[in-house]
Amino acid sequence: MKIMGIDLGERRTGIAFSDQTATLSGEAFVLEEYNMERLAQKIYEEAISRNVSEIVLGCPKNMNATEGEKAKKSIAFAETLRNLTGLPVVLWDERLTTVDAHRILHASGKKEKKYRKVIDAVAASIILQNYLDFKNR
Repeated sequence: MKIMGIDLGERRTGIAFSDQTATLSGEAFVLEEYNMERLAQKIYEEAISRNVSEIVLGCPKNMNATEGEKAKKSIAFAETLRNLTGLPVVLWDERLTTVDAHRILHASGKKEKKYRKVIDAVAASIILQNYLDFKNR
């Protein structure tokens, strides 16, 4: 059972996949797409080609747990993915995942200029791993 994690962005969207046992976050990359319909189609194709059975989509809540505009976009996009893929889509609180991704990249010695190309993939991996850890407790 593979699970896909998504860090939805305006321009770049991070995608990560679990291993077959849904224990560890593994492969991760970034899709560059502005159009949400085309992005949903690309995600659908990736999910089908990797035999994904569930999708975890980051929902960027405010620090006080309220839902702002970005959270509303994630909620709407989750519905789009459910309708397109027929898969369950879980919304996962992603507060501070980008901050954690920056820390990880900085600790690994990456130059900040190169963060842009991978930050969303790392954030998707963190979202996915947090969900997997929760689910496997």
